[in-house]
Amino acid sequence: MSRLAIDVGGTFTDVVELNPGTGALSFGKVPTTPDAPARGVMDAFGLAGSGTPAITMFTHGTTLGLNALLTRTGARTAVIGTKGFRDVYLLGRTDRRTNYDITYRKPPALLDRYDTFEVNERCRFDGSVHTPFDAEDARRVAAVVAERGYGSVAVAFLHAYANPEHELRMREVLAEVAPEVAVTLSHELSREYREYERTSTAVLDAYVKPIVHRYLRELEGELAGGGFRGRFLMTRSGGGAMTAQAAREQPVSLILSGPAGGVIGAAALSRLLDEPNLITIDMGGTSLDASLILDHEPVLYQGAEFEGLPINTPSLYIHTIGAGGGSIAWLDEADALQVGPQSAGAAPGPASYGRGGTAPTFTDAALVLGHLGSDSPLGGKLALDRELADKALQPIATRLGLATEALARGVVQISTMKIMGAVRAITVELGRDPKDFALLSFGGGGGLVAVEVARELGISTVIVPPGQGAFSAFGMLLADVQHDFARTAVTPLATLDAADADAVYREMEAAAVEQLESEGFGPDRRALTRTLDVRYQGQEHSVTVAFPDDPATFAAAVASAFAELHERQYGHTMDDPVEVTTLRLRATGTVDKPELPTVAERSSGEPRPAGTRRVYLSPDEPAVEYRVYTREELLAGDRVAGPAVITEHTATSVIHAGDSLRVGRYGELVISVNDRTGGQQ
Repeated sequence: MSRLAIDVGGTFTDVVELNPGTGALSFGKVPTTPDAPARGVMDAFGLAGSGTPAITMFTHGTTLGLNALLTRTGARTAVIGTKGFRDVYLLGRTDRRTNYDITYRKPPALLDRYDTFEVNERCRFDGSVHTPFDAEDARRVAAVVAERGYGSVAVAFLHAYANPEHELRMREVLAEVAPEVAVTLSHELSREYREYERTSTAVLDAYVKPIVHRYLRELEGELAGGGFRGRFLMTRSGGGAMTAQAAREQPVSLILSGPAGGVIGAAALSRLLDEPNLITIDMGGTSLDASLILDHEPVLYQGAEFEGLPINTPSLYIHTIGAGGGSIAWLDEADALQVGPQSAGAAPGPASYGRGGTAPTFTDAALVLGHLGSDSPLGGKLALDRELADKALQPIATRLGLATEALARGVVQISTMKIMGAVRAITVELGRDPKDFALLSFGGGGGLVAVEVARELGISTVIVPPGQGAFSAFGMLLADVQHDFARTAVTPLATLDAADADAVYREMEAAAVEQLESEGFGPDRRALTRTLDVRYQGQEHSVTVAFPDDPATFAAAVASAFAELHERQYGHTMDDPVEVTTLRLRATGTVDKPELPTVAERSSGEPRPAGTRRVYLSPDEPAVEYRVYTREELLAGDRVAGPAVITEHTATSVIHAGDSLRVGRYGELVISVNDRTGGQQ
């Protein structure tokens, strides 16, 4: 019996199989199939050595919903609000993020005013009914929705977080009048105040729901046809997992599901290696995701954004830029070289893939430089074509009067600078020093740039995990099933009654236990965690603290924890009164965690290179000899001095003169980065 995790990326679909009995892990890659996403997943299933019927648990991450948002190819969506509040979604907030850019325009909304409707009803903030639900008016609106052929509708009534009754009745009317339309109710995604954020979350969910629903239905059918009878989980943006059935109903939780797997794996590796603070960079085919691990835990935000559109659900803090292996090099109007964010994707892919692509990409540049080689097929199957890569780079090189190798060096340097910017955005710009972290690099392209990124930022250590090219998929094997519940309770801390709060938590806990039991998690597999959102009175931003166990010291314990966290996150504390804004509950269904297998130690001798490769560094050093090592042949305790290239089944890592690496007990590569001053940091 085995467990399988599959991460669908923009270019490749990564697969990791775990044999729980032996602890053996196997990693693989197959091409992503954008035209038929389920086919690529089934191709990945074909790599499972144990066969589909023997797989007891399948965990899946996908960018399907995210890609629909990026390309604006989701369902035609309507939004129904309270009479008089038709424009909540389109008006949004009145703040301006970029104050000094006269060319700035708000990102386009997912729908137009023509697609917004209102129904005569209204509840007050405390849940009491101000205007009863008008069923006839609701039927009128539902008839228009059906007549216009909308694929999806988001219902977001005023103060539905306090009283969801009217939204539930609206769903009944839609089921009667427009039964073919997918329906999202805002209170089922977020039981929190802030009307715009709750409405935006509902619209995003409705926009991707039909696409995700069709995909999961098709995939479940393919899996069943192949003999799969195990548990099917999807990773969610908040760092846990959810059942496929729950994902069909709340697809907004999947928008960052792919990148989340890598962060989950990074947190586990952080604890295993006793490296409490990590910067993670996950460089795939189309993008790079950067995140942080602080004190062995990922940074969790009680909300996220997509192109300025808020998603009011818990999410890991992941900063994404368009810098992947398929990022296209191009010249702007001033003939300045740019890289990305456009990507060659999986079809046709980089020119060197030999699949018809002609645009020069980061992968083509890395091949021309010698970082990649035709002798090391990607995923063990795809041999890169140096001649095609050179041909793709030639037009831009000619226009700039450069050799193709010099242009390739520029492409890699620009990508490195963009990645540095992403790292600075989650560290320096938030008051953290990158030098206080180790850099954990993974993804198919991470090892090609990690050392240079670390060097420029003053980071002394780079860690490359085993199976780096499919590490996000490995992280998915560690994901517990999670459900998040919340209730708005804006109350001064001094007057909040611990018993009243306990009653609200018990209500949420009853719903959580029912949900987890329906998903097969018994009492010994459940964990319920209470937290509070707390802020200074009159402030906008809050911090999340644990709910104290002792009612007698409730207020003092919350105030003390709040002050400590506020100091850590914002750098100061104040004497202002403190208030609670939200009561939160995280319900966790725990799954068995795989143990990362250790690798054998070398009894004698040193690692031997498999060959050499000539690498272009500059016009003065056009063909520097780099030793090539096969990672699968390295053993614990081995040391390799740069310059060297380490190839493996799913990725490649590069270290330069003065750098050195040591192989850890789990097969991780721990690289000491030369500081360019003649010594090691």
